[in-house]
Amino acid sequence: MKAQYVLLPGLIGLGACVIHHESRGPVEYSSQTLEPDASEQVHVELHMGAGELRVTDSSQKLLRADFTYNVPSWKPQVRYNTMGGKGHLVIRQPNTGETYIGDNKYQWDLQLGNKVPMNLEVHFGAGKARLDLASLQLRGVEVNMGVGQLDMDLRGPVKHSYNVTIHGGVGQATVRLPADAAIYAEAHGGIGAVNVHGLQNHGGYWTSESWDRADNKIRVEVHGGIGEIRLIAD
Repeated sequence: MKAQYVLLPGLIGLGACVIHHESRGPVEYSSQTLEPDASEQVHVELHMGAGELRVTDSSQKLLRADFTYNVPSWKPQVRYNTMGGKGHLVIRQPNTGETYIGDNKYQWDLQLGNKVPMNLEVHFGAGKARLDLASLQLRGVEVNMGVGQLDMDLRGPVKHSYNVTIHGGVGQATVRLPADAAIYAEAHGGIGAVNVHGLQNHGGYWTSESWDRADNKIRVEVHGGIGEIRLIAD
């Protein structure tokens, strides 16, 4: 599927842009893997301007990344370092100072290791993002999104408490949560709609039945712009 996006410098932080109207091509592919190391915790940062992003889990590697793109200068940059038992992984779309309008293709398919505790930080400008995070050992999730659609699935065993923060722009955000987990959620939708299913409404915030008595909790805070926010506990 081919995606067409306009990269807005103020929205996604790619700086001043020179706009090119020609189509890019041909499509190129690249892959990269990282083996597990002795890090006790890993902080992951993803910086994508516009395209399609998918994140799932991997039991064998710290990272398995497959990239598809037809603008050669957009080949993602992958950097990993460790210090004091903590790993820091950054995957970034290069800031070329140019924007291409037309028949562009840009996809990241990422598998993250599920054997190590992980903080995930996502900066996503425009397009579609699907984050299947249920099997990861999450310690925190932060998503900053501009224009498009976000689907996040957290329906896995909650072995540790963690926070989820989403800053959304124009579009739709859907977060699926485990129905049997201790959940507290706040959602501020701006001009758009906020729809919550499977949680108790307390007039400004929502909780699951087990919120007060469970040790491990998920705390969700969503800030949206013009669009729809859906929180579903099932």
